[in-house]
Amino acid sequence: MFKSRGDSNIVYKCTVRLLEDTEILECEFHPSYKGKFLLEHVCQQLNLTETDYFGLRYVDANGQRHWLHLAKLILKQVKDATPILFSFRVKFYPPNPLLLKEDVTRFQIYLQLKRDLLHGRLYCTANEAAMLGALIIQIELGDYDPNIHVGNYVTEMRLLLRQTDAIEARIQELHQEPVEGTPGGTGGVKGMSTQEAERTFLKIACQLDTYGVDPHPVKDHRGNQLYLGINHCGILTFQGSRKTHHFKWSEVHKINFEGRMFIVHLNYPEKKHTVGFKCPSGAACRHVWCCAIEQMLFFTLPSSSDACVYSGGGLFSWGTKFKYVGRTEREILERDGLLASRDSQDEGSTTGGKRKASSVPATPSTPMTGDFGYSSLPRSTHSAPLEESAIPGSNIPDGEACTGGCLLSGAAVDIALCDHFRTVSDDKTACPEYARDSFEHSSTESGATTHATHVSHASQPTDDWRPPALQPPPRPFSLLRAFVPSFLFVWLSLALGILLLFETDWPLFRPLKRKPELVSLRHHYYAPLKEYLKKKVVELF
Repeated sequence: MFKSRGDSNIVYKCTVRLLEDTEILECEFHPSYKGKFLLEHVCQQLNLTETDYFGLRYVDANGQRHWLHLAKLILKQVKDATPILFSFRVKFYPPNPLLLKEDVTRFQIYLQLKRDLLHGRLYCTANEAAMLGALIIQIELGDYDPNIHVGNYVTEMRLLLRQTDAIEARIQELHQEPVEGTPGGTGGVKGMSTQEAERTFLKIACQLDTYGVDPHPVKDHRGNQLYLGINHCGILTFQGSRKTHHFKWSEVHKINFEGRMFIVHLNYPEKKHTVGFKCPSGAACRHVWCCAIEQMLFFTLPSSSDACVYSGGGLFSWGTKFKYVGRTEREILERDGLLASRDSQDEGSTTGGKRKASSVPATPSTPMTGDFGYSSLPRSTHSAPLEESAIPGSNIPDGEACTGGCLLSGAAVDIALCDHFRTVSDDKTACPEYARDSFEHSSTESGATTHATHVSHASQPTDDWRPPALQPPPRPFSLLRAFVPSFLFVWLSLALGILLLFETDWPLFRPLKRKPELVSLRHHYYAPLKEYLKKKVVELF
């Protein structure tokens, strides 16, 4: 930072960490620059034109994580931050990354998923982890060469959160085996080009349950640990390593928050439901709400024009207004001429495959101002529940720190995949140990856990992942919220009454004006104050 903050020529410096931990960008911006400038500058340095899928993340002074808002001033969002640090990350994971127009965009998605796999955010079975690891080896080292790749060369590369000898041996086997369909091919990766291996990696990763999931911690009414995940398919909840509910966007009628309560309103054919989750703070709750709203709007709206959502608020609070900035997924595909390809692919795909998710979100009508309600087309059911087993997390000595427990596929290989991380620029906390069967907290910006409150108001079927009818508790009374508006109201009323009394000649006020107390008040206080204000106004203009 140079000069003073009041200087219009001031230039601020910031550091942007890229998806490769070893790569950073040093950027400069003026106080009048908005978030869109910085994101476009970073994307320009990376030769990215499909910028809508990416974002910049930062952590405020209170440890709360945020996405940099593109339409707001950078300086106002990162005020008091020294140094100013951002992390360049994938914000909206495309349902089918193979439909992206440019190879450089797919490569950045690959880097993000590789990072998610390394830090355990991308949960998968042992076989899937081995294949993904072998594909990474193929991309970075090329075909297996016995003269170059000697010994256990996989150990030298960090691919998973915990690489056991068994999983490393399996990765090495896959790297050495020829690809299926070639002479002697046994289903390995040898013979794949870099581009083929990258596309295969993306194809496998985008079908996983936790693809694009950014989990947030919650607790149910019994105090059981849950985690809330939001991605292109909808809102998911996890208990331990098991997916317990999946609220598809086609079933979500409205999302709002009140204080620390994050509330999801669901529409089922037979009845309506309300699900409430209590967050550790109002800021954390607003962050979850903003993430959910942005994901919903990006993947479901046909057009982003004038997409504005309100939430929160009450008798003595202003509430929150969120205006969506940028294009939606449908607008991106229409611009690139890929919408027909995606629709035809969806029509030809089946929904019965294991762990297969629908790649096209529902398309709702335009949201209503002040009440984000809409109807949408039905979508196919998401993938099967996650495996049951889990093991404790572990410390991670790389560029990011785990704040969650680590998952394990159900069987033979000891793989711990931790759910969510942020970079060193975002976090200074190491991954703690957690009990078995815990899908632990990912939001390292707030160390406290959250609570979900459930109050039944209707009977509920027990199948199809549908939650009990839930309702958030009454909003707690806030003395500060009640006092400040009341104080202002009283003083404004007194001021208006004094003006009417001393500046009007109504017969009703004449007896009052003659009272000695009011005569003295006018002479000693009101008249001098009036003259003083008039003098200041004349000097001003």
